[in-house]
This record gives sequence, structure tokens and C-alpha cells, in this order.
Amino acid sequence: MKTSGKALAEKVKNINSSDKLSVRSDSLPTWCPGCGYFGIHQALNNAVQQLGIQHHEIVNVTGIGCAGRYGFFTNAYGCHVVHGRTLPVATGIKMANPELTVFAVGGDGDGLAIGIGHFAHMIRRNVNVNYLLFDNSIFGLTKGQASPSSQVGTVSKASPSGSVDAPINATLMALSHGATFVARLFAGDPEKNTPILKKGIEHKGFSLFHFYSSCVTFDKVFKTWGNLKEKTHPLPDTYDPSNLNQAIAHVLEDDFSMGVVYKA
Repeated sequence: MKTSGKALAEKVKNINSSDKLSVRSDSLPTWCPGCGYFGIHQALNNAVQQLGIQHHEIVNVTGIGCAGRYGFFTNAYGCHVVHGRTLPVATGIKMANPELTVFAVGGDGDGLAIGIGHFAHMIRRNVNVNYLLFDNSIFGLTKGQASPSSQVGTVSKASPSGSVDAPINATLMALSHGATFVARLFAGDPEKNTPILKKGIEHKGFSLFHFYSSCVTFDKVFKTWGNLKEKTHPLPDTYDPSNLNQAIAHVLEDDFSMGVVYKA
């Protein structure tokens, strides 16, 4: 059913007069049209609003890369740090003021390359920080090189014959190091992601949100919208997120199931 111009105008008016856009800053997102990061931005904004977290009580710690732009588009405090250092800086902020809600935001290139050592130690310390890992398996900001999570065979300017390195599975790594809240999410489904983000934010301990996203500019083969929509699916109805052994076994068998993988 088509929406009439009058109905659309009324809908826009209602949105503008509500509080739905208050989490957004005056700076419009500058990601490429069609980028999956728009959906992640929407889901997290929805979660913050529904939880009633005051904007001055939020700090977004962002790293280098396309995901690092996140803080500029959000009406909250932010700290833009050097490559791979989002998690130690987020730890310091949370220790200095435990009342703050702290989000560390970074891409797979930022978090799984130079930042991977901090990832392991953040997990074992179980600091009450929310880590949003935007994983499109590409170094997008530096023109499309293969990243630590790229599939074998990924062709780029830096790997013209295809990447030969096995990809890092961030969900499996988090489980094996003892993370107390692990969720794997598809960036193209912000409505389903919002309640999961709320659960993770309310969790008292380290929360990983591993987002599968697309890079519409540089990846035309692997993590495309078409492939992700076809392959991603919910966890089984019988799945028990409190069973760590089951979680590890499941992630080893199924790389595309989405939801709360583990909660201690």
C-alpha cells in the first residue's frame, strides 16, 4: 500500500515533534549510502531512548575507521581515540565515573587487528562497558583492504590474488575468553536489535555486540546485503543462552545465527 503525501507529511511531523530524534546530533551521518552502519546507529539510539538514559550520562569512545565516525552523529559525550585503543580508554572512563553508560565503538579493522590484545584483557576484567563491534570484514576507510575477519579469497588492492589468512571469529573469541554477555546481530534489522541492545546495556559486566554489516562500496562478493539477508537467521527456539558449552559448540557450527549467544 502506497503512503499518500499527506500521510507521509503527518508521519514526519509526528516524528519531529516527538523525542525520537533527540539522540541524534545536528551532524548528519556521512557513511556511504546503503552502509549497514545506519541501521546500527538507529538501533542503539532506540535502545538509549527506551531505557531513558540521559544524554549527558553517555560517553561514546570511538576508534579509527568508518565506525569511528559514530560519535559525531550522536548527541552525547564522545572521545575519539587512536587506532585500536577504544577499550582501554573506555575502561578508564568507566573507572573514573562508574555512573556513566560507556559505549566503545569500533570496526573489525580497529578492534581485531591492532586492538585485539585489548579485547582479550577487557573480557577477562569484565568491565561494565558496552562494545559495539561493527564487522563488515573490510578496511573501508582506507579503500577496501582485507581485514582480520575477511573470508579467505577476499580480493583487494593489498591482496590481488585473494586473502590467504583464516578469518578471526570475534563471537567465538569472546566466548572462549569468558565474556559474560555476547550477542551477534545483523545490522539490517534494527527493530530486532533494539531489545537485545537494551539487555546488554542493562547487563552488569562487559557486553559484546558483534554486528555483521555490509560495505556496499568495497565488498561486492562476501558480506553483501543479499548474502547477509539470505544467510542470517535467528537462534533456534530451544537455544539456551546461559549454557556456555552449548554457545561455543553452536558458534563453531553456525556462523550466521543472530541473537543473544551467551549471558552469564
